[in-house]
Amino acid sequence: MKTIINTPNAPAPIGPYSQAVLVGNTLYTSGQIAINPKTNELVLTDVKTETKQVMENLKAILEAAGMTFENVIKTSIFISDMHNFAQINEVYSQYVNEDTAPARETVEVANLPKFVNVEISMIAVK
Repeated sequence: MKTIINTPNAPAPIGPYSQAVLVGNTLYTSGQIAINPKTNELVLTDVKTETKQVMENLKAILEAAGMTFENVIKTSIFISDMHNFAQINEVYSQYVNEDTAPARETVEVANLPKFVNVEISMIAVK
């Protein structure tokens, strides 16, 4: 049985999908971009600020499911320019413990929703 996770502390979906779905003890988040949930505006000041907003959105979704970044077992990062990898990684590393960091892939793509620079999704387990 699946449970839909929805919180006003993360952006509302911009299409036919849920913020996250909990199946048993496993949480699957949808990809998050840098939309400020309070203003519904994109945060594109610079790639570090953008990544921070993405991570805050994911944090809110994890919290709504009763989890933290410690529960994350897999992260997928999609970026529009691999030259931004170091800056994105710098912000990402502030949210995960390096000793217990999840598995991860980072993929450069041609475009992302709303032409943002970074989108991140996660899988977490209680």
